[in-house]
Amino acid sequence: MSLQPALLRKSRPLLPALVALALLAAGAAHAAEIRVVSSGGFAQAYKNLAADYERASGDHLVSEWGPSMGTTAKAIPARLARGEPIDVVIMVGDALDKLMAEGKLAAGTKVVLADSPIACAVRRGAPKPDISTTEGLRNAFLKANKVAYSDSASGVYIETQLMKKLGIVEQMQGKAAKIPATPVGEIVAHGQADFGCQQRSELMPVEGIEIVGLLPADVQQMTEFSAALVRDAKQPEAGRALLKFLSSPEHAGAIEATGLVPAAKTKQ
Repeated sequence: MSLQPALLRKSRPLLPALVALALLAAGAAHAAEIRVVSSGGFAQAYKNLAADYERASGDHLVSEWGPSMGTTAKAIPARLARGEPIDVVIMVGDALDKLMAEGKLAAGTKVVLADSPIACAVRRGAPKPDISTTEGLRNAFLKANKVAYSDSASGVYIETQLMKKLGIVEQMQGKAAKIPATPVGEIVAHGQADFGCQQRSELMPVEGIEIVGLLPADVQQMTEFSAALVRDAKQPEAGRALLKFLSSPEHAGAIEATGLVPAAKTKQ
């Protein structure tokens, strides 16, 4: 009696498992590792969407964080200048446009993701000043012992324009502090400043603070956050797929939940 039929019968239950393993191996072979650097303003929205993208695409995201501008080592322009291997950047639109003009990013790949308003916060439990009017905001700045703002887009606006509009440039000398790299909310939470202003989307995830409100409409500055493919990206096709995913209208709700105004919503 031949043993061949018996051996075939015993091997048949293994076939589905072998096929599944082959499919998994094929999928792994086509999965891409996408290196992304995001600035803080869009960081929480990106974190909320990252797992969904990985499940839908099979790709793996390697994520890091850094300011859109400034002189710190983690700033996105500094990373690109020293040739870090990055596929996609997410950052303030004006700063992204500058890098695009310099040839650091792939032409035509920019996608606008959201606008971000500036908000202010105090340490949890501290009195909340009324900043619903320009005069109220002015008083909040003047009454604070120390005011913190970032070294990125919102901080540049506060330092170069807002305090001039409020007429408090001289009064804030020695009281207003630009904070490099560290989120302003953390400075406020640790008691190193009693009042701080930054993008609302950057303040919302910070524990130990309470957001007082947005800057009044007549002195508010909306900051655009955009994304683009780096010119020498190692995963250009996967990077483009990620850009399409992040800018899709179906993800507007997840972006809005982080304090941003999705670009898809502003176009309606």
